[in-house]
Amino acid sequence: MELRILVPFVLVVFNLGLIVGQTAEPGTSCSVHSNTSCEICLKNVSCLWCNSDQKCIDYPVRTILPPRSLCELPSARWGVCWVDFQALIIAMSMILGALLLAVLICCCCCCRKKKVRGPDKTEEKIIRQNEQRKIRQEERKTEMKVRHDEIRNKYGLTKENPYTKFENN
Repeated sequence: MELRILVPFVLVVFNLGLIVGQTAEPGTSCSVHSNTSCEICLKNVSCLWCNSDQKCIDYPVRTILPPRSLCELPSARWGVCWVDFQALIIAMSMILGALLLAVLICCCCCCRKKKVRGPDKTEEKIIRQNEQRKIRQEERKTEMKVRHDEIRNKYGLTKENPYTKFENN
């Protein structure tokens, strides 16, 4: 799976590197290089080599892809001779699709992590209820202590020093 993605990526990067390294010869028409070789034709960046006709043509810059009447896509070469336009389009679309898929997966993972990190409304409600229960329990505890102290006072069971033993009178 990785090799199928890696090979077109390497081809496209290499192709773009070769294209950037080429220089255009000012004032030279590409048709001069017809019936020579693909390498000679593609030394000029503005030229397109048609493999089926062995013609060197000026690249139609007004259209993104060369029209079918000019040269078929599987026969068209631009930049390097070993990659045709059809393979270039497929490789570029695969790379673009893989990048879009990677970005989509990253966005989904980030959104999912944000949902997991923060407590949701039900968890917050449960936490609030537990706090309220603890407060009520503390209130009941203090009320029971006050009631027990009142009963101890009523029957004279309270002592000033809690560490002294009870004496029977």
